[in-house]
Amino acid sequence: MTDAPAISRWFKVDQSRIDAFADATDDWQFIHTDPDRAAQTPFSGTIAHGFLSLSLLSAMYYDALPFPPEVTRSVNYGFDKLRFLSPVRAGARVRGVFRLIKSDDATPGQVSNTWSVRVEIEGTDKPALIARWLTRYYTDTPTD
Repeated sequence: MTDAPAISRWFKVDQSRIDAFADATDDWQFIHTDPDRAAQTPFSGTIAHGFLSLSLLSAMYYDALPFPPEVTRSVNYGFDKLRFLSPVRAGARVRGVFRLIKSDDATPGQVSNTWSVRVEIEGTDKPALIARWLTRYYTDTPTD
């Protein structure tokens, strides 16, 4: 394990991405989808769904970390911790910062990883979210 984090490129979270996420999840709360109404709130405009910021983790992960050639498949195993700390305003850019904190290969053909994850918002000190993300790599061929 290395102490150096893996950092993704910046991802733009514009209103069209927020609206597409609202359509996909049936979550059209005005704070996300109505710029005029949202402008009257303390946010002064629309913000991304917290789960939209979370859903970008996979793309950020693939961007920041090479996929090991011996891995035949990988899965999300879950989260031990997840906190949404700061809103992502429409038009902002975010990136993922990943640090491997534990790797367990005790089960043959399987590697369980625990990642410390932070989604940063460009130009701000406070991250959008922090999480402890659990993933699994499989190096064997699946059997039925």
